[in-house]
Amino acid sequence: MRASRGILGIMIGLASGLAFGAGGAIVKPLLESGWSPGAAVFFRVLVGAIVLLVPGLIALRFDLRPLWRAKWTVLVYSVVAVAGVQLAFYMSIARIPVSTALLIEYLAPVALVAFAWMRTRHMPQVVVLAGSVVAITGLVLVIGPAGGAIDPLGIAFAAVAMVGVAVYYVIGERSDAGIPPIALAAVGLFIGCLVLGLSLVIGVVPFEAHFGEVAFFGTSAPWWAPVITVGVLSTAFAYVSGIMAIQILGTRLASFLGLSEVVFAAVVAWILLGEAIGPIQFLGGALILGGIVLVRFERPAPGLVAAEPDLPLGAEPMPLDIPVEADPPHQFPAVTGSVERQGI
Repeated sequence: MRASRGILGIMIGLASGLAFGAGGAIVKPLLESGWSPGAAVFFRVLVGAIVLLVPGLIALRFDLRPLWRAKWTVLVYSVVAVAGVQLAFYMSIARIPVSTALLIEYLAPVALVAFAWMRTRHMPQVVVLAGSVVAITGLVLVIGPAGGAIDPLGIAFAAVAMVGVAVYYVIGERSDAGIPPIALAAVGLFIGCLVLGLSLVIGVVPFEAHFGEVAFFGTSAPWWAPVITVGVLSTAFAYVSGIMAIQILGTRLASFLGLSEVVFAAVVAWILLGEAIGPIQFLGGALILGGIVLVRFERPAPGLVAAEPDLPLGAEPMPLDIPVEADPPHQFPAVTGSVERQGI
């Protein structure tokens, strides 16, 4: 049962990585027609929020009290993990090369490993450390950092984006908030859209959009075609599937699996835009996948239960520490114990 859930989580995580990775190729026609990155991101998040609004309310059964009870979790997720990442990344690429900003942003999985090391004062397992080194080496090969002068403020913005990505994975694993993944994604995109809109209005990020025909995958299409495509596929679906993968796999493995977004971005650009992939990028992609496999081999910590009971969908596991009266008639003797969930 645990193995099948792991495979399902990996498949969902890869689907999320593919959806996120395809976003660049879908948005590129807008940027080439004169759209500013800030405008493209705003409409992307806006469409995602609109698409998930009704499904999110249905998942909550139109009861907003869980959102209020988890208001700080929701607020941090929306402002930091959604709007903050987008704003910080685009403010960083205005000062440093895109490849350098991406390299810093995607150091989030390694940052999570380092944070867990400092928090618990226990060195991560060798396979996790090895997977970190292999995956980041592959990331460098795929992206290829550009040279040039280093702008400290640009580096700082990229680091903020990295922190936002780490927060995305940490909050995505929290099941104690009692918010379904689709509802968390919906409210996150809705509030994130408000924050992005405010930043555009006050001029933190330049806004420029042209509402006409754009070249879209070899043909001409209205401006809203790529906007809706990226909003539905690379935003709404990507965020929901990403949260689901995090809750199944945990923060650490899901964060490394998120590096597949870089590989998928290169593959999609190759297929749809004709941007060639060189041997070095192929090698980098293989190393990223190898790093993910190594992290997957991490063994559960001693004392943790290796498998969870097979429960019907939506059922709550029965606590095992419930005191039971001594052998009532027609009842089996009590079984005591504890089940813990492994953290980062």
